[in-house]
Amino acid sequence: MTRLSSAQLLLITLTVLVYVTSPPYVAAAQAELPRGFKAAPDPSIQTFQPLLTDPTGNFSLGFLRVNKTQLALALLHVPSSDPFWLANPTQLARWSDRTTLLFNGSLVLLDSQSRVFWSTHTETGDRVAILDTSNVQIQTTQDNVLWQSFDVPTNTLVENQNFTSTMKLVSSNGLYSMQLGNDFMGLYAKFKPGSNADQMYWKHKAMEVKAQVVEGKGPIYARVEPDGFIGMYQTGNPAPVDIQPFMTYPRLINGLRKVRLEPDGNLKAYYWGGSNWALDFQAIDTTCELPSPCGSFGLCEAGNSSCSCLDNQTEFRSGECFPVQSGDFCGSGWGEINSFWVLRRSGVELPYKELMGYKTMSSYGECERTCESNCSCWGAVYNNGSGFCYLIDYPIQSLVGVGDESKMGYFKVREGAGRKKINVGVGVGIGVVCVALLIFIGVVGVWRFRAWRRKRGGAGKRFMGQDGGVSPGPYKDLGSASFKSIEIVGQNS
Repeated sequence: MTRLSSAQLLLITLTVLVYVTSPPYVAAAQAELPRGFKAAPDPSIQTFQPLLTDPTGNFSLGFLRVNKTQLALALLHVPSSDPFWLANPTQLARWSDRTTLLFNGSLVLLDSQSRVFWSTHTETGDRVAILDTSNVQIQTTQDNVLWQSFDVPTNTLVENQNFTSTMKLVSSNGLYSMQLGNDFMGLYAKFKPGSNADQMYWKHKAMEVKAQVVEGKGPIYARVEPDGFIGMYQTGNPAPVDIQPFMTYPRLINGLRKVRLEPDGNLKAYYWGGSNWALDFQAIDTTCELPSPCGSFGLCEAGNSSCSCLDNQTEFRSGECFPVQSGDFCGSGWGEINSFWVLRRSGVELPYKELMGYKTMSSYGECERTCESNCSCWGAVYNNGSGFCYLIDYPIQSLVGVGDESKMGYFKVREGAGRKKINVGVGVGIGVVCVALLIFIGVVGVWRFRAWRRKRGGAGKRFMGQDGGVSPGPYKDLGSASFKSIEIVGQNS
């Protein structure tokens, strides 16, 4: 099994775009998979190998080839080649003729070493089918449903698919998720790997206009409705406790609707117009309100949504100012003073500060010292007007640039992180100076050596004229004492 990186996850979307130009494949897939079904990837297929298709031909389950060497068991919307569901979104198998999908009552994906890579664990199923809603089901001969893909969504919901409080919608890069609370829908960021305490960056509370949330009456669930809204409902009550309308509400659309949690952390709704997906809703309208639009240690300027780097020196390129950092400063060596350097910036605030806890403090200095002495704190943002101190317990993400200089930030940066980028110009300058200095030393050394030889040569002539001695021989005949004198001259230059 191969661990799937964030970059590889994004390649899934890029891969299916190539598939658009491939020959039609619907006729090659089966209407249902019976017990005993077995299939392996075809080495000659470069994009998608269909195995099962719904009665309308709109959806197909099969092998999706990713990054040439990897395989995802995926459900595709055929007209757009858009993946709606993946069997295992956090890991991919290898594209190998030894990788096998079989149905023996459970739908099972075996890796190239015949180990179970993924399974539905149903055992008593009689067939696998796809409904015209895009729902993949394992059914019995009595039409009982033992398992369905609608219960384990990845990053996409379609109309009439219930989303419950036990489920998560996770973006393709694994950084963001959507979950339901007792009376709200929330978006969360995994800014602190290894921790279950994800940071909420968007929250929509049920408005309770048509129905009230009754405590103890059951959990709420959400559903994308065909007439253009996300509804929140409480179990047992058909009236919605909340409606989030799309732009087309209350119009019925002939094409399919979907809601997707995008890689930037935004929740968006689309409808299929026959040739493309049209945007119909987005939870976050402003770029700078996204959880990290400019990447690690980035600065998003309110008003024009342009990106720069928080240190005001590093050139912003490819969405990165400093390398992505992790952990905290509590481990071995990180508690030392020299384990991080400090970046301060005024005129900044957090994009989702309303959803963060804060402490009231008398001054920016007190706020800074509180973070400085806390090894799990990565930074602090202080509002001099309100006295609110926001302590950040995860590696610094994008901040919002505002005109109010009374909003100040203190940020810790891992020792060495960013230094190379920041000091590239300085390093080049130092290198040029050093080369010039070496050349100067060499020139002076040669000049002194030649002057020494001329002086030595004149003395030899005087010696030969007076005492009948011989003149000095060539350079290689000089004695060891002469070599030492040359070395000393060079060192003193």
